[in-house]
Amino acid sequence: MSNKSIDWRAARSQMRNGRKPMPEVREERLRTMVGLRGSPAVALSAWRGRSGRRYVVGVHTIGFADAIDAVPAVLIAVSRNASGIAEPMDARNVPTREAAETWISAAREAGATEIHVHRLAEGDDERDALVNDLLLPATETEAA
Repeated sequence: MSNKSIDWRAARSQMRNGRKPMPEVREERLRTMVGLRGSPAVALSAWRGRSGRRYVVGVHTIGFADAIDAVPAVLIAVSRNASGIAEPMDARNVPTREAAETWISAAREAGATEIHVHRLAEGDDERDALVNDLLLPATETEAA
């Protein structure tokens, strides 16, 4: 049972119109702890896609070499607004180091300040599905 309050007016309107609320892509920050020997913790975050799936990512500054060494992976170019809210600018399934270097350079020029790296997807199909979940409008994601 949830103690969450419900906006009944909005719920009735959605039921009448037969619509589901459109989920938004958003970052969900994760807490990390310092390693056992006092080493700095890896900066982790998670992205919630339009499907509702959660994707855990490592957060790197745009010039950090670990983002390039992570391939094959999904790289997400991120900028933060004045409130510190992350906004995904682009995402790409990057198969090679050379492709990562080229894509990260273009992301930097476009104004990205961070690269979020998702390494847990197995194979190109899973990585492509993740990119589509983060970037495509909900109707296209549901059809894919």
